[in-house]
Amino acid sequence: MPANTSTLTSFGLRPAAMGQASASPSPAQPEICTDSPALAVKSTDLLQGQKMVAITHNGLTYRLQATRLGKLILTK
Repeated sequence: MPANTSTLTSFGLRPAAMGQASASPSPAQPEICTDSPALAVKSTDLLQGQKMVAITHNGLTYRLQATRLGKLILTK
């Protein structure tokens, strides 16, 4: 099922042009828009020594958690 173009662009993504070969490493990964620089925040700045931090977005609370293997998990 094709992604909605307005949804992709609202996340800074551009859908690949129809019928053209994609230069991206995998067809499942959309091309990332580089028109404007993204804000980069270090996970250590967010977590501040904790294993978990709550993030509020659009009235909902999400949990960003660091695993023992150094991965990050974001859950609702």
